[in-house]
Amino acid sequence: MIFVDTNYFLRFLLKDNKSQYLQVKKLLIKAAQGKIELISSSIVFFEVHFVLKSFYKKDKSFLIGILTEILNLSVVFPEKHLLQESIRLYGKSAVGLEDCYNIAFSKVAGVKEFKTFDIKLGKEFEKIVGKKKS
Repeated sequence: MIFVDTNYFLRFLLKDNKSQYLQVKKLLIKAAQGKIELISSSIVFFEVHFVLKSFYKKDKSFLIGILTEILNLSVVFPEKHLLQESIRLYGKSAVGLEDCYNIAFSKVAGVKEFKTFDIKLGKEFEKIVGKKKS
């Protein structure tokens, strides 16, 4: 099993360094063919989002497309279902991706109340999960 870090995803998605892009592409093809197994983490997923949003100034619709593309690659993300739900919520929500993850996580965990001082996040939790926040 091979761990794939943030910069590998970025080079593949942005194609801004041809030799590194080709290295990653070759690795991903091997994984798609079942010759190797790749794994990554939720932290890497959020780092990709952060870098694309803050450094590369990508807009929300671009980010949603790219993040969805990452999860469709032949790379294991142990929390893939939570990340997919986070993207789905992010697409229709006024809060950030990390807040959408926390809402998705809370929903799956059966959370009854969501404690936050962030009024917008609390309202979003109430809207999505249908439970009272405080």
